[in-house]
Amino acid sequence: MDVLEKIRKFRIERNWTEYQLAEKSELPQSTISSWYRKNQVPTIPSLEKICTAFNLTLSQFFSEDLVELTQLTKPQAELIHEWNRLSKSQQKALLQLMRSM
Repeated sequence: MDVLEKIRKFRIERNWTEYQLAEKSELPQSTISSWYRKNQVPTIPSLEKICTAFNLTLSQFFSEDLVELTQLTKPQAELIHEWNRLSKSQQKALLQLMRSM
C-alpha cells in the first residue's frame, strides 16, 4: 500500500488542497509537502492527525475494503464513505435531518 497515494486520494475526494489538509490536521504544510518531495512515509502520530482530519480511524485508513473490515452491507459502507467526506457542520446538519424523519 502506498500511504502517500492513499492520503492524496482521500484529500482529492474531499476537494482539499495540501494547505487545507494541513489546517485540518494541525500539521505544518511544509511537513506534508516534504513527505511527497522526499517520498517519506508519515510517522504514526502524524498519520493519526491526518486520519482525524479525514474523520477516519487508522484501521479504516489501512483497510483495503471498508465493507470487509466493518461487516457492513455495501450501502452502509457507501453511507460511511460519503459521511467521511462531509464537514463537521454538514455532519451535524445531516444528523439533525435524520433524527427529524
